[in-house]
Amino acid sequence: MRAGSSPPKRPAAASPSRGRHQRPGKAGSAVAAGILLTSFAAFAQTTPVGLWRNLDDKTGEAKAEIRISENAGVLSGRIERQLRKDAKPDAKCDECTDDRKDKPIVGLEIIRGARKAADKDVWEDGKILDPENGRDYRLRLTPVEGGKKLEVRGSFGPFGRTQTWVRAQ
Repeated sequence: MRAGSSPPKRPAAASPSRGRHQRPGKAGSAVAAGILLTSFAAFAQTTPVGLWRNLDDKTGEAKAEIRISENAGVLSGRIERQLRKDAKPDAKCDECTDDRKDKPIVGLEIIRGARKAADKDVWEDGKILDPENGRDYRLRLTPVEGGKKLEVRGSFGPFGRTQTWVRAQ
């Protein structure tokens, strides 16, 4: 080697980290997407929005599936399917006294106007209709067990009862 000259150039050795950390690989992206979806799913389950099965208080058998949806922060719920063995497919709300009178049970809106309470996982200030007697009750919805169940409280004055609905979807 001559004085003042530089050593001959050798090809650069590939760095073990070169290329691996420049952008996430498929495995890294999949893991990140999985965590994001799991987090979103867990959050989504803590709301009453979804498909629920209500159970008969006496027998514990499923009576109906109710789909609760949200529009502009207000919940509504409709009977999507009757599950009782003796349910008539063409049954109507004979006992209803408002705009739901004589409407088919399947598709009947039984939850109206519930809103999320400030700083709580509770939805209230709505009404729930019992199509068996045609009465509207003050409503309170509280997701429990991580959103797997829904406590549905219907009350009239100081009286009321709570049913536990089970998430169907």
